[in-house]
Amino acid sequence: MARNLGNLDRALRVVIGIALLSLLFVLDGGLRWIGLVGLVPLLTAAAGNCPLYSIFGLLTCPLRTRNDRARG
Repeated sequence: MARNLGNLDRALRVVIGIALLSLLFVLDGGLRWIGLVGLVPLLTAAAGNCPLYSIFGLLTCPLRTRNDRARG
């Protein structure tokens, strides 16, 4: 699986993921489980690949250009 996330994008995903996961400890009742959504940005940041970016052809990783990706 090719990497399509740049370092800034990955760092922002980690911050957003941690903020969402903190809702598990801040909210009460059934709403607290919304914090589990924070696992998605954390997992995509750890993998360095976002499936939605692949679908829409987005690329924030500076290591690969669109021409490199077209070649395979």
